[in-house]
Amino acid sequence: MNNNRLQEAIDKYDLTKNNGSDGDFKKLKETINELEKLDKVLLLTCSNRYNWDNNDIDIPKSTILAMVINDYLNEKSVLIDVPELNIVPCEGNVSRKDGNSCGLMKSKLNDDKKNPTGYHRCWASFNNKNDELWKISKELFNSNAVIFFTSIRWGQANMFYQKLIERLTWIENRHYTLGESNIVKNIQSGFICTGQNWNGMNVVDTQKKVHSFYGFNPNDTFYWNWQYTKKVTDESQKSYKSAFPSFVNKFNLDSLY
Repeated sequence: MNNNRLQEAIDKYDLTKNNGSDGDFKKLKETINELEKLDKVLLLTCSNRYNWDNNDIDIPKSTILAMVINDYLNEKSVLIDVPELNIVPCEGNVSRKDGNSCGLMKSKLNDDKKNPTGYHRCWASFNNKNDELWKISKELFNSNAVIFFTSIRWGQANMFYQKLIERLTWIENRHYTLGESNIVKNIQSGFICTGQNWNGMNVVDTQKKVHSFYGFNPNDTFYWNWQYTKKVTDESQKSYKSAFPSFVNKFNLDSLY
């Protein structure tokens, strides 16, 4: 399925066609209902695929969930595909031998277009002119909520999410280490992930704690995981091939495929 066909199908997606008895579908429905109460929501997708066939696009499961939510929220939401951005790695300035220099005022990104609030203080952005983290922070500070979507790979959130959350350390550092104000205290947060067979809910619980440390306002409704099987040792090809049809069925996505 190409992107246009997928979007057309998502446009026709109807939450009312399912009675909500299935737990996975119910979590998606409750998430959308809660987000619809807000004025602006930032949706950050952090999973990726390589596509060999432009007529049969393979879109990550977590990204499909984000697309469905984005479509329902309409103009209330902004969806950013994190792997498409040039986000350089964290420089580790939080633990230098001379102390913690993360988020200092002199690391402020001096660009009114990229940093209109003046909140963005990150040495990696300061030192790398082509870094695009500002595209996320600019939207973040104008949002009522941010939801992170990612895949689980080898028992952890994937590298794109991990790189992103490490690059946002200066948000936490401002109020915990530097003693300044918490600039995200009024922003609700969420973490929705998909995986095959291991550790999904443990990752959700850990990231909820991380978001709390950062100063966000976690909303329980927005923290959940879909995992095909709880059998950790099931690495069979049959299991992997069955996962996507199961995902489609659980979330009543049959009209999309």
